[in-house]
Amino acid sequence: MKHEMPHIGRARAGKGVSIYTIMIGFAAGFLLWTVVHAVPKKSSPTAAVRNGTYAGVRSSTYNQDFFLGIPYAQQPVGNLRFTVPQSLNASWDGTRDATQYSDICVGYGTDSIWYSQSEACLTLNVIRSSSVNTESKLPVGVWIHGGGFYEGSGADERYNMSAIVEKSYQIGKPFIAVTLNYRLSAWGFISSSQVSGSGNTNLGLRDQRLALQWIQENIGAFGGDPTKVTIWGESAGAMSVGYHLTAYNGRDDKLFRAGIMQSGGSISANPGNYTTFQSNYNTLASNVGCLDVVDSLQCLREVPFETLNAVLNGTGGNSDYNFWPVVDGDLIQTWGSIQLNKHAFVKVPIIAGTNTDEGTAFGPTGINTTEQWYQYLTDGGLDFQTPPSVAKRILDLYPDDPSQGIPAYLGDQRVPSKGYEWRRTSAFAGDWFMHANRRRQCEAWAETSTPAYCYRFNVHSADTPLLSGVTHFEEVAFVFHNIAGLGYHYGKPFAGVPQSYIDLSSAMAGMWASFIHDLDPNPNQGVVKPAVYWDSYSRDGPVDLCLDANTTSHMEADTWRQDGIDYINSVARAFWR
Repeated sequence: MKHEMPHIGRARAGKGVSIYTIMIGFAAGFLLWTVVHAVPKKSSPTAAVRNGTYAGVRSSTYNQDFFLGIPYAQQPVGNLRFTVPQSLNASWDGTRDATQYSDICVGYGTDSIWYSQSEACLTLNVIRSSSVNTESKLPVGVWIHGGGFYEGSGADERYNMSAIVEKSYQIGKPFIAVTLNYRLSAWGFISSSQVSGSGNTNLGLRDQRLALQWIQENIGAFGGDPTKVTIWGESAGAMSVGYHLTAYNGRDDKLFRAGIMQSGGSISANPGNYTTFQSNYNTLASNVGCLDVVDSLQCLREVPFETLNAVLNGTGGNSDYNFWPVVDGDLIQTWGSIQLNKHAFVKVPIIAGTNTDEGTAFGPTGINTTEQWYQYLTDGGLDFQTPPSVAKRILDLYPDDPSQGIPAYLGDQRVPSKGYEWRRTSAFAGDWFMHANRRRQCEAWAETSTPAYCYRFNVHSADTPLLSGVTHFEEVAFVFHNIAGLGYHYGKPFAGVPQSYIDLSSAMAGMWASFIHDLDPNPNQGVVKPAVYWDSYSRDGPVDLCLDANTTSHMEADTWRQDGIDYINSVARAFWR
């Protein structure tokens, strides 16, 4: 029986491949989209931030300015490795170059292998129309990439901001876009009693937060309004947004005025604290000679990068070195479900949604009987041992009936190659990892009369097998209006699709841009196809927008698989999620 590790934002291909072997082989062949489209001009755009002046590059294709690879913190090298990020402490005269992406943060997976990597990676990128000046005071959309907290970057071509920024101007809702890097895997989320005792927990989230502080202090130099920042992400990026909404017990540090969460949120399906990863930490320290020393964390800071990276390489999938955010009593003070229940979150408008068949990306394979599934649940398949009474109720709510499983297009068919019970367990996995968490997020916002625009994305794109259904990550290309499929190395999401798919992408990009601009995803009438008004979630009428290209997008009651989802949320404390 094979259990797919429940990481958020896993890449779809390339498991077991040496990261640096592939990266070296492909580096010469893959150029960043900005290099392809941006043409330096004699009159390069400039921005005078607090520390000095940057010169960017102008794109004649989009009539946009790119400011790339701008440091927002001291680089986490030497004694700053495994340390909370430190603010910049230097200034300069003259003009510094901001025309190329920096190295991305070290990651382990197929989201990362296409780009040059190093520890010196805490940078961000600003994308704006060339018509913007310091008096523009435009809203700002800050993209936080996903990738399971172990891979990905702000330089990923799939997150090319140019098309959605261009769309924002077409509908009269212009905004400035920012993408950023943050530390990943052990580099960003190392955890143990030693780490907890030193206060160096959740480093990757703290990186993001320092980037948001840099934006508050400097985005005005690019024509942005620091009071109109929306934080926005997918998968682990959406979970990051969820963590910032509940950070420090919901303290509002005025870093943002809205959030967008695509397939992720404030509740983690696989939570932990420093005890969760103590054995991983011990194994890592032992393998580099740092276990039997007075200060193992300081020893790890002094290990040569090449040595430590060689040990860590292979973090994706099953590994001894998986780390992700933990409840630390500080930035993450308690479990997400508890914070939502007591309304300990920043009360700002949100967009929150999931994809219909999320579970095909996160469910176990190889389960052939009800007895095997019961054993999977009670033996810790969810990273926690499910109490027998809870496991039995799950079996009842997700019965051995393939017509109630996913993907729905299969009807009554089973998929023996993935396990006789695969459709059943996948339906539960989607609810457990994604749908239940999204529903509780929207409910909590409605309970506080805070606007929440919730959705279910229901389109299978061309870059994934039909059997995967509307799986994890499918909506990303639509939101970014990435019709060309930039950065998709294993298939293009819009290859051979009908015009309705293009129209839906245009509509979604417009909705997201409108939300960033106005805190309302309903753009000007007549500029979005298909035309549908997106109602906010409420206690009296909990509704989602069903985003579809095969039928007309429409509002629907948020009652989809209600019994199972409501039960998962009702037993959240059994799993400390």
